[in-house]
Amino acid sequence: MNLKELIFKTRSYRRFDESHKIDAGTIESLIDLARLSASGANKQPLKYLYFNTTKDCEKIFPYLAWAGYLTDWSGPDRGERPTGYIIILGDKSISELFGVDHGIAAQSIMLGATDAGLGGCIIGSIKRDELSNEFSIPDNFDILLILALGKPVENVIIEDIKKDDVKYWRDKNKNHHVPKRSLNELIIKL
Repeated sequence: MNLKELIFKTRSYRRFDESHKIDAGTIESLIDLARLSASGANKQPLKYLYFNTTKDCEKIFPYLAWAGYLTDWSGPDRGERPTGYIIILGDKSISELFGVDHGIAAQSIMLGATDAGLGGCIIGSIKRDELSNEFSIPDNFDILLILALGKPVENVIIEDIKKDDVKYWRDKNKNHHVPKRSLNELIIKL
């Protein structure tokens, strides 16, 4: 698939086939893509924790908030939950500032996940202190983002934005609609 197709297919998926397990080698290959990505001043201050067992995935799930615009949905039901998570950490022993490194790393991982036939969701709404305590994450690491991974079971539809409404939504068939601004609206000409 070419780059544009890869980017188009890399969506925020929040429902997965929980019977599809992700092996450690696949997750490590995704983290390797982040390792090879750009880093501000080449400091490379990010570290990664990953989990792919049912037990650990069940531990992580309650510390996450899913889909803020879907106020009547508290996240995927059993059977549709992620089967892998990557926690992106900022190592404060390397740097106190992480800039946009974690965004670059997350997108590299998500593109790699799509290429591997997987999908995921970049989650920033995290109960960080509680999760750090749950897994005894040392104090020199800040939880920056969590990537929920799995085999997607939902259909994401990109559509034109209407009346400046950016809120994603689900239809009665559980299709996930994501409004996007037009290219003409994004390009400024002076």
